[in-house]
Amino acid sequence: MIPLLRPVFILITCIQLAGTNTSFSSTNPAEQRSEAIALAQLGNGIAAIAEGEIVTFEEVRKSLDPMIPKLRLQASNEEEFKTLINDLSKDILQNIIDRILIVKEAENLGIMIPASYIDQEYDSIIQNDFNGNRRQFLSYLDSLGKSADSYREEVRKNLIVNIMRSRQRENLAQVSPEKIEEYYINNKIRFYQPAMIHLKQIILIAENNQTVEETIKQGEVIVEQLSLGQSIQQLANQYGNKQYNRPNGDWGWVRREDLRSELVEIAFQLKAGEYTKPIQIDNAVFILYAEAIKESMIQPISEVRDIIENLLSQTIIKETTDNWLGKLREKAFIRYYL
Repeated sequence: MIPLLRPVFILITCIQLAGTNTSFSSTNPAEQRSEAIALAQLGNGIAAIAEGEIVTFEEVRKSLDPMIPKLRLQASNEEEFKTLINDLSKDILQNIIDRILIVKEAENLGIMIPASYIDQEYDSIIQNDFNGNRRQFLSYLDSLGKSADSYREEVRKNLIVNIMRSRQRENLAQVSPEKIEEYYINNKIRFYQPAMIHLKQIILIAENNQTVEETIKQGEVIVEQLSLGQSIQQLANQYGNKQYNRPNGDWGWVRREDLRSELVEIAFQLKAGEYTKPIQIDNAVFILYAEAIKESMIQPISEVRDIIENLLSQTIIKETTDNWLGKLREKAFIRYYL
């Protein structure tokens, strides 16, 4: 196998050009025009050849484009953005190549997909993704520059890849109870659960000419109604400020870091079923209610056994898949140009 060439400056440049409204691209009209020309010229360049099948730069870019906004948010500067593009582009290219190798391996093994299976999957996509509207589906293909036949071929290859990957998982060893217990003992800190409170609260805001003092008095009335047995849910829906309150006043399970600093100690001193007096912070008044409490603890193995088993299973699957793909790459002819 010919090693992967490191530079991906062409791809980085073209991705930047594709988003000319961002801070990383030129705002000069003349430069934008020249960049657009360069992008058009490079659009059909060869990124790699795998087993005689060409992977174009355009294929890589199409997969990369939807991820650009997220990468731009992650990057703090242009150099970091280039690094993210570099890493992701190589991953995308390798995934495309791996799919080619998997399909080739299936053909070598004589694995065939019945036409009826392909038709069923093809029709299912139209039904589920396009509400059965075949005209809309064909318009979508046209926007991608694909024909119905070429897309059907993609469906066939997707089915083959899924079948081949499934075959790799069929004979995997089961995760034994001993392995689960060993992992739990060696990684107990991962299952540390900090103290949590199932918090319900009523938030009142002094507004519309209502003073803070009047809002506090309203809060005292609500607390009195709580003491008489009215539910926190009903009172939250009745009195809570619509902009800030949640339905039934329910904020779910929260940790210390989830709360305002002024409320942390007060909230975590409550016992299940207890509530506070009105608490004023600026022009807001809070009434906190502890629906339930969880003390800080290491979760027992009985609560995390399924999590550990799934984690270990995923690790085995990844290792097995990586070894399998590594062997396919070793015996394949691959040339990288990206």
